[in-house]
Amino acid sequence: MQALTFHSPYTIIHTSASRPRLCSPTDAIVRIRFAGLCGSDLHIYRGTEPGPDRGTVMGHEFMGVVAEVGSKVVGINVGDRVGGAFTTCCGECYYCTHSLSSRCINGLLLGYVSSSVGLHGTQCEYVLIPNASSSLFTCPPLISDIETLLLGDVLTTGYHCALNGVENVYGFRKEPMDEETASAKQRELNRKAELVVIVLGCGPVGLMAVVSALYLGVGKVIAVDMVEERVQMARMYGAEGARPDAVRDAVRNCTDGRGADVILEAVGNNSALSLALELVRPGGVISSVGVNNSDTFPFNPTSAYNKNVTFKTGRCPVMSLLPQVMPLVLSKKYDLEKIITHRMKLSDGNKAYEMFDKKTNACIKVVFEVGVEE
Repeated sequence: MQALTFHSPYTIIHTSASRPRLCSPTDAIVRIRFAGLCGSDLHIYRGTEPGPDRGTVMGHEFMGVVAEVGSKVVGINVGDRVGGAFTTCCGECYYCTHSLSSRCINGLLLGYVSSSVGLHGTQCEYVLIPNASSSLFTCPPLISDIETLLLGDVLTTGYHCALNGVENVYGFRKEPMDEETASAKQRELNRKAELVVIVLGCGPVGLMAVVSALYLGVGKVIAVDMVEERVQMARMYGAEGARPDAVRDAVRNCTDGRGADVILEAVGNNSALSLALELVRPGGVISSVGVNNSDTFPFNPTSAYNKNVTFKTGRCPVMSLLPQVMPLVLSKKYDLEKIITHRMKLSDGNKAYEMFDKKTNACIKVVFEVGVEE
């Protein structure tokens, strides 16, 4: 089969690889239709984290059709349109049963094989999915192939980022208990409508954080990026836009100088975290989902303590959050597929990685069309 494989930093090779086989009765084989190129793939591409074995198939975002299932797979059948998270999960351990599927004790990250242990990725024609019953989800008819791919990572990660921020803010005024605000639901809607949210980084995850924050009901979102095309995309979704050198004034002007309620950090470096702490108000939340390979934080505990800041971070539990995120997609309120700026073939893999890495050709997100019917 065709595949994009890792060989060394900045060297991704389009080559032939062995088609995977079922190894366990709980496995499934998925024939890939679309495979995504994710910002997390760039950490491997750039060599900023320990690389996988030479020849590892890259990628973890996918949508496809089930080609084979093991005898113990339940709820997933040959021919089903499916997506899946970037990590597998067993569905039975403590974390899977406590809404943190991304920390499954039996989970494996797609696209990372080290010392011959791990899973090959999805930038190929066929992929092996262990624990398929709990690691795959079927696509409702009203959800498109590309929306399914986005559910497996960037959309749900953006939602995770927004949810962690919006649900953990404190310091709001008490409302009078009249007929209009008596219900808990209405009070919560009023509370969220007061929020000023800053999204740092308008890559695919940041844009999905913009969408998710607005879907959750916040009053104002300011999206920050150095790339104008990405800021324009955030504006299309309903955010205000700002460059990094202008965001301080924007926040001061709309909050009477106190700072933003929530910062959604989707960049993954210490410069962004430093700016987040500067912009957040006392009692606010910094929700960080950018993968940061720095050895230390850019701020000390006292700085955070002196602002009563809540800091939330961590890998998105995709399978745990799907019931909350599916209604966002089904609402059809947002054209989520707009973030796909380039559709390419696997044979263009090295070109795609270089373009995505350097942000050339107005690239926001690439998907590889693998097994798409003409």
